[in-house]
Amino acid sequence: MKKIRIDFCDFSTNFSKTDNFLLQVLAERFDLELCDQPDFLIYSCYGHSHRLHSGVRIFFSCESDQPDFRTCDYSLASLKLEDARHLQLPCYVHHGQYTATADSRALIKQHDDPLQLLAAKKKFCALVISGYNPRKNQNRVDFFHQLSQYKKVDSGGRKFNNIGGPIPGGSREKIDFLRQYKFNIAFENRSLAGYTTEKIFEPMVARCLPIYWGNPLIHEEFNPHSFLNRADFPSDAALIEKIIELDQDDEKYLAYLRAPYFHNDQPNRYFSRERILDFFEKIFTQKITPAAQVGRKTFSFGRIWGRWKLTKRHHWHPLSPPTWQ
Repeated sequence: MKKIRIDFCDFSTNFSKTDNFLLQVLAERFDLELCDQPDFLIYSCYGHSHRLHSGVRIFFSCESDQPDFRTCDYSLASLKLEDARHLQLPCYVHHGQYTATADSRALIKQHDDPLQLLAAKKKFCALVISGYNPRKNQNRVDFFHQLSQYKKVDSGGRKFNNIGGPIPGGSREKIDFLRQYKFNIAFENRSLAGYTTEKIFEPMVARCLPIYWGNPLIHEEFNPHSFLNRADFPSDAALIEKIIELDQDDEKYLAYLRAPYFHNDQPNRYFSRERILDFFEKIFTQKITPAAQVGRKTFSFGRIWGRWKLTKRHHWHPLSPPTWQ
């Protein structure tokens, strides 16, 4: 196996440098050496330490951030981009790895008992929202209030909570909470091609019918007959009318429970580890001039130092301290 000198930086505080999804996948094909002076740096959007590394930089994000190829050489993110330097990797593919809740196997319905699942759903609909930004979340909140005019929608997050207090944090706790509900409002923060997060994945694991808004290409990733997509309806009112219809007709609701989440009930191509490994094979074998070294002679070192003086070389940014065990 080819030895690869690699490192991670600028991830959120719950990220483990020595135990994470990418490390697990890459170890299947490459002999990895974690070191302070790597040839290949994988970084995210929670700091600036990556700017002080001169090797090949690989941007990795679960958010809706666009990669800046003036700063990075390659990228992995949910967004769909027509660029050979980019690999589309939806957040839900590696979401279970961080939370120890599930993977693609949890969405296979071959052994489901729809009648038993329906019998366990004693409540109508749930919303779980922890933060609220009117510029990003207003349509989700508006829909919550509109649907609540039909029946109470339980809000179990920290915002708009109406069940006596927020449910415990974490994906596993959210999935357990959703199991008792027929519906879940699963709206993304933004509608961007390819941008799909755990918001649809978690209710699917819970066998709670997602009411989805977000990725306009979501039908390419999941069977459109297994969830309700706001884009398929001319208005919020029309979607709410459909929800009421399903709520009042068990047979119509069961049709959604029986429908496989994946096309042909097989994980979509984004779950392929070979696809990820082949992308890194290209990264590790191609000879390039890293973006960090392009135009270095004409760039002002004083400007770099003035802006990033709190960041020391090969150390983490103060906003994302290491949490490795």
